[in-house]
Amino acid sequence: MWSPLYLKITSKSYNVLQRSFYFQGREDCLVEIISGAVRSHCVGTTAVIYASDYLNKLTGEKIERECRRQLDSGCRALVIDFSDTKLVNSIGISILLGIINVAEKNGARIVFSDVNIQTIQLFEMLGLTRHVVLAKNEQEALSNLSGFDAKTVAH
Repeated sequence: MWSPLYLKITSKSYNVLQRSFYFQGREDCLVEIISGAVRSHCVGTTAVIYASDYLNKLTGEKIERECRRQLDSGCRALVIDFSDTKLVNSIGISILLGIINVAEKNGARIVFSDVNIQTIQLFEMLGLTRHVVLAKNEQEALSNLSGFDAKTVAH
């Protein structure tokens, strides 16, 4: 087991570091960053982004920026972890739809993990679950995506 090493690096350096590990076949590498209120880390070509306790315009836009940044840096899948999320408002839903749209345009898969039952019901009622996979936790989400990562081809 390894212990985490935390460094403050620029976004550009992060992208270079992430690509370097991926192209060296080090898909087991875990690079974690904290950007504002949004925590995220990458496992291979999958980015895990942690939603806050209340998904509204402010927090939703931060999550959207992080998802776009991860996709721009070469991620092929996104996991949005809702383990801390208690409430999602209508603007948060709209932003999630935008993230789904961007992921689909990039050919990336998207998984929502650790979603509470009330939020699952909301996502089902509004049709979000037709576009994403739901996983009970982050580990299950990463397992579901491991087959997808194996099928992707690096250009």
